[in-house]
Formats: sequence, structure tokens, C-alpha cells
Amino acid sequence: MPKPISRRELIRRMRLLGWEGPEPGKRHGAMRKGTHTVPIPNPHRGDLDWSIVKCVLRQAEIDANEWERLK
Repeated sequence: MPKPISRRELIRRMRLLGWEGPEPGKRHGAMRKGTHTVPIPNPHRGDLDWSIVKCVLRQAEIDANEWERLK
């Protein structure tokens, strides 16, 4: 199960997996890979909760095992 991480760490790991961005969006920035776009939340304080990280990973179709291996 993903653990709470900072927004910066979320972006760093997604870039390692080939995602680009974050690009400005409507309410949140977005990461892109080809034509696939995933919004990246900005918590303003603290880390992103594991439930939000899990939703981002599901939208990006990233396996949790692959995600944990990127540490």
C-alpha cells in the first residue's frame, strides 16, 4: 500500500516512469504521458495522504509494486 509522500516526491517518481510535467491545469497541475493525463493535487501543507496517492496511481495505471521499487 502506498505511503504518504510529498508532492515533489510524487512528481519525481512519475518522471522516472516517463511522465512529463506538471503542466498548469484548471484546478490542479497535470502530468502527461502520450495522450494520457493525470491531475496532480497540491496539498498546500504537509504530504499527500496514501488514499490520494492510490487514486493518482490508479488513474495513471501504475502498479503499486512498480511504484514502491522506485524509492
